[in-house]
Amino acid sequence: MMNKFFAPKKMMLASGLIGCSLLLTACAGTLRASWPALSVSHWFGSTLRVSDQGMGEINQQTEMTQSAIEKGVMGKYRLRSGMEMQNGNVVSVIQGMEQGEVKLEFHGLVNGKVNRIDVLDEGVNTVWGTKIGIPFSDLYDKAFGKCQLSHDMTEQFAVICVAPQSQHVSYVFTGAWDGPEGLMPANDILKHWKIARIIWKA
Repeated sequence: MMNKFFAPKKMMLASGLIGCSLLLTACAGTLRASWPALSVSHWFGSTLRVSDQGMGEINQQTEMTQSAIEKGVMGKYRLRSGMEMQNGNVVSVIQGMEQGEVKLEFHGLVNGKVNRIDVLDEGVNTVWGTKIGIPFSDLYDKAFGKCQLSHDMTEQFAVICVAPQSQHVSYVFTGAWDGPEGLMPANDILKHWKIARIIWKA
């Protein structure tokens, strides 16, 4: 049923224009391997950082298109696109891939702007120094008033907490838990959980 939401697009890779079929399948081509060598981030390292405004130069004013996202991530990731239904709306999803793994996800209404960014890349930190893998206890002393159970993630057990520095940024923590489903783990359990995902919302 999702096929009707996908449409062919094209990406400019080096000097060639390579067509892509976008049923959440990545653009492929031999020229793609040479792209990082042309990127500033290849020489100086990634400058992508999550902040109150977004990630790097990608924010709520960024068009929800592959060309705009490709520019914003400086060609570091291979992009693939798709669509899904959220609350009755058709939402565009663009994923940033690296070595076959999803590292970034961008969400926004079709023909709209970016309104959500999910970061799974351990190399992308926040401007406050937070990154994937940091334990709960490094940021919070308790979950009350700051965290809630996460219901929209793929992880079986997860809690999502608002960043101390911004209402636009949240951290998804995962860890071991053998308690009842739907119950928030105690603070002494949560302190060992680690950030699995960083989320920015407009």
